[in-house]
Amino acid sequence: MTPAIPILARAQHALTEFFRLEAAAGIVLMLAAALALVCANSSLAETYQAFRHLALGSQLLEWWVNDGLMAVFFLLVSLEIKREVVSGQLSSRSQLVLPVVCAAAGVALPALLYAALNHADAGAMRGWAVPTATDIAFALGVLALLGTRVPLGMKLLLSTIAVTDDLIAILIIAVFYSQGLQWPMLAGAALVTVAMWLLNQRKVTRLAPYLVLGAVLWFLVLKSGVHATLAGVVTGLMIPHVDKANAIDDAVEYSPLETLEHALHPWVAFVILPLFAFVNAGLALGKFTAEDLHAPLPLGIALGLVLGKPLGIVGAALLLRALKIARFPEGMDLRAMLGLGLLCGIGFTMSLFIAGLAFAGQPLHYNESVLGVLGASVLAALLGCAWLWGVLPRKAAG
Repeated sequence: MTPAIPILARAQHALTEFFRLEAAAGIVLMLAAALALVCANSSLAETYQAFRHLALGSQLLEWWVNDGLMAVFFLLVSLEIKREVVSGQLSSRSQLVLPVVCAAAGVALPALLYAALNHADAGAMRGWAVPTATDIAFALGVLALLGTRVPLGMKLLLSTIAVTDDLIAILIIAVFYSQGLQWPMLAGAALVTVAMWLLNQRKVTRLAPYLVLGAVLWFLVLKSGVHATLAGVVTGLMIPHVDKANAIDDAVEYSPLETLEHALHPWVAFVILPLFAFVNAGLALGKFTAEDLHAPLPLGIALGLVLGKPLGIVGAALLLRALKIARFPEGMDLRAMLGLGLLCGIGFTMSLFIAGLAFAGQPLHYNESVLGVLGASVLAALLGCAWLWGVLPRKAAG
């Protein structure tokens, strides 16, 4: 048997497991968000708020979730991005063009729509990036409701656009939501990063040294003024994977990156993200009036996600196809592409995370942003699911 066969078989198995896990995680994420809303709008409201503000050491539970556990989420996102770039859907130009251009257009247009409605409010403009993200777990959870009617090409394109979206969101957080930089701490963080890079160059494949240095990096970044979750991103990029720079035989063993990714995925999918959703999605709806729904901030987020995302993604895909630069994936036509664009309007996790950074200390703007994210994500999920239910063939094409 040639080495290519077990590699291909393992890749297919990993892909199947990924989509199965992500779809299940999306459903759990929806339930956690729904439970948070029920608790925040019932007789359990005081208990819910007490849970969110539970003191754990010198910080509240909410802080540990958003600044601590979410660093693990970003570590996993970084591992997925590196794997896709080195050996996955982003490893060749032909695979790269469509999702990257679609993701970029799906970030730019929502941001422009938001800015068009909120440009007169400097405080609200801090949230321009809130409607730019796609929640892959939530979106794949909705796709799972359609079963085998969904072509594989659609799942691959959706996941790759979402991964690229996450990369753009990480860059946005690093550039636009860092404040009060402490240069000595940043210098220490840079030294720790260099140490991890040297471990990689020396072909050190044990995970322990990277994880210990990653914990030190988290502390330094936390004290530096850059958001602590970015330490997870840097650590993930330093974990070695299969490429020409190391001696790992991918045909017979998992790389350290794959080993860590497989170990973290269930914890992130079924513990960290649902806990994040439960802590952050509990919005007391009784405080809002009908006029609040039409306020520029939540309306800008809603239009950005529900309208800007599909228009940007589908428009970019049509342009690339017209220029003969890229084709739609197998099993997808324009109607299927529009359904995919609608599902990419499910922002949720990353949108809520960016809202927390953008509107720290601005509770009114923050609550309006959560209202916009939740409303838009639910609407995008319903529209996308209903549209694809009507246009996809009864049996998947790919």
